[in-house]
Amino acid sequence: MKILVIQGPNLNMLGHRDPRIYGTMTLQQIHENMRAFAKQNNLDVDFFQSNFEGEIIDKIQECVGSDYAGIIMNPGAYSHTSVAIADAIMAAGVPIIEVHLSNIHSREEYRRHSYTGAVSAGVIAGFGAFGYHMAIIAMLQILSEIQAIKNAQAAQAQAAQAQTQAVQTHQAKANNPSDLKNESKSDTKTEVKHEKKDK
Repeated sequence: MKILVIQGPNLNMLGHRDPRIYGTMTLQQIHENMRAFAKQNNLDVDFFQSNFEGEIIDKIQECVGSDYAGIIMNPGAYSHTSVAIADAIMAAGVPIIEVHLSNIHSREEYRRHSYTGAVSAGVIAGFGAFGYHMAIIAMLQILSEIQAIKNAQAAQAQAAQAQTQAVQTHQAKANNPSDLKNESKSDTKTEVKHEKKDK
């Protein structure tokens, strides 16, 4: 199973950009930790970072009908401004978890609303780089639940198909009296055999 990690604008500057808010780890270090943890859980991870809105939208759209089972994304400042990325998330067809290093709800007023988070499966904010680790755990849980639903639906479909076939077989025999007579004769012979054995 494979997921995609999308990093938005200025995240390539992690480790240098205001460490008091965003921490001291670089983006490469975060990705190395994510890859190691994902591998422990039999999960493949691809990474993508861009400072451009259109490139992020293109990358989300690439997931439609692809091998990616889900997306973990930190849209950066686009979270608070991009209706276009939010629209792409809604059309992606896979679960998307939004991550923010800082607690956006404790920052400036304009950072407290996330257009992209409002249409994501969930939002993790304020736990620093560990938030990405939490996002993998959450994604594994979501994908497990999706698989369980698919398995249940498949089992229900098989049961319904078997029931339909049984009804059709019964109706076909009811419409063909010779089949019923043959079954009746067969049942009679079986009963006679059992009686002889009993004697």
